[in-house]
Amino acid sequence: MTRFLSSLSLVLILAGCAVSSGVPADRIAEAGIAAAYLPLHAGGSFSFERLDGAATLVAPGIAATNAHNARMVDPASVIGATRDYDLLFFRVPGGRPPPMAEPVKGMAVIAYGQGKNRGLRRAQGVVRRIVSCPGCKAPAYFVFDGNAGPGFSGGPVVDSQGRLVGITFGYKDAQRRGGLRAIYAYDMARVLAELQQVRSAAAKD
Repeated sequence: MTRFLSSLSLVLILAGCAVSSGVPADRIAEAGIAAAYLPLHAGGSFSFERLDGAATLVAPGIAATNAHNARMVDPASVIGATRDYDLLFFRVPGGRPPPMAEPVKGMAVIAYGQGKNRGLRRAQGVVRRIVSCPGCKAPAYFVFDGNAGPGFSGGPVVDSQGRLVGITFGYKDAQRRGGLRAIYAYDMARVLAELQQVRSAAAKD
C-alpha cells in the first residue's frame, strides 16, 4: 500500500479478479458518473493472469485510479502517482468530471467496479467512519460497509444524488461471521488535493 496507510496492514487492495463482489449492473444510473467511469483491464484470458479495476474522471481530461492499478494504465498517459496515498493520475481524451460532494457519516452510497467477467458491478453501503490525518485540511479517507471487492479498485463512490464522494482503494473483511465488509475510499477533497500536488511536481520536471 502507501506509506500513510502502512498501519492498515489488514486492508486488501481492490485490484484483481479472483471473485466478483457486489451485484451485476447493466449500466450506471447516474449520468455524470457514467460519463466519468473508466473500466481498466490488463493481462490474458486466464483468471490468474488478468487484472480488472476502474478509474474515474476527476478533472477535465484527467482521471484518477489507484497506484496499484498502474499496470492497467498506459505509461505515456501518466501524470504521476502520490507519495503518501494509493493514487495515480493520468490523462484521458477530453471529458468533464461529475458533480462532487463531501462524504458524511451515515450517508448511503453506491460503489462501482468491474467483475471477473469484465462486467459492471455495484455495491451499496453506508458511510461509517471518516478518518483525518494529522495537519491535513482534507480527510485522509472514509470507510463504508458494503460488498465491494476485487475489481472495484479506483472506482467511484456515489451519494444518493449522483454526486462523486470518493475513490475506492481497499477493503477489510468483517471479524465476525455474517458481518459486512469494510470498504475504504479516498474523500474527493483528498483526491483533488493530491492531484494539485502531482500536477505541481510534474510542472517542475
